[in-house]
Amino acid sequence: MSTQAEAPAAKQYKHILFDTRSAIAHITLNHAPYNLLTVPIMCELAEAIESLNGRGDIKCILLDSSQKVFSLGISREDSKPDRVFQTLDAFNRVFQAISEISKPLIVVVNGQAVGAGSELVAFGDMVIATPNARFAQPEVKLGVFPPFASIMLPALIGPKKTYELILTGQALTAQEAKDLGFVNRVVPEAELQTAVGEILSRIVEFSGPVLEMAKKVIQSTLGLPLQQAVKRSHDIYLNQLMDLEDAQEGVRAVLENRKPVWKNK
Repeated sequence: MSTQAEAPAAKQYKHILFDTRSAIAHITLNHAPYNLLTVPIMCELAEAIESLNGRGDIKCILLDSSQKVFSLGISREDSKPDRVFQTLDAFNRVFQAISEISKPLIVVVNGQAVGAGSELVAFGDMVIATPNARFAQPEVKLGVFPPFASIMLPALIGPKKTYELILTGQALTAQEAKDLGFVNRVVPEAELQTAVGEILSRIVEFSGPVLEMAKKVIQSTLGLPLQQAVKRSHDIYLNQLMDLEDAQEGVRAVLENRKPVWKNK
C-alpha cells in the first residue's frame, strides 16, 4: 500500500469534464453542440474551480472545449428577462472563482468564442488559439451590452478597440486578437496539442506556491499607482515568498550549481 496521500478524485459533472489526476487540472466544456452557458454549466464550472483552492498537488488549470466551438455564450432561455438575474449571478460566480483562484489558468480556443464565451476567454491568464478561433461581443445586436467585457476589455486591448468591438459587434480573428494582446499565441490546429503541452510542461517544472504568488502579485497590482504596486509586490516577496521552503531551496540550488528539488511548500 502506498504511504503517500492520494489526491482526491475529481467530481463527475453533467456539462463539463473535470480531470485532476495530474498537476494540471483539466476542465473541458462538454455541453454539445455549442457549449451554451446555461446556469447549470456555469455553476458546475465555478464549483470545479472553487474545489481547487488549497490543492497543493495542482499547479495550473487548463480550460478547453470538446466541441467545434469554444462557446457561443449565454443560452436564449437564460437570457430572458425573468431569468437574467440568476444568469448574471451564476456568471459572476465563475468570475469570482477565477479571480480568487491562485493557480494560473490557461485557456485553449479552437473555434468561436461569442458573447459570454468570449468573456470567459478573457478571464484566462494565458490564451492559446488556432486560426479557427473567433472572438465576438455581439450583444448590441440583441439590445443589450456585455457586462464583463465592458469592464475587462479596456485593460486588455485598450478603450478604443473595446468601443469598436462592443458598439459594432464585429468579431476578431485569432491573429487580430493576438495583435491586440487578447491571445498569447496562435498555432496551427495540427500543432495545438504539442504547443499547449510545451507550455504546460514548462509551468509544472516550477514550484506551485511560487507560481501562485507570482500570479497573486500580477493580479493584485493591476491598475494600482506605481508606488502602491511596488509596495504590494515587496510585501508579498518579503513576508510570504521568503517564508516558502521552495524559495529557500531555489537559492541553495543556485549556490550549489544544481537543479532545485521543489517540495511545493
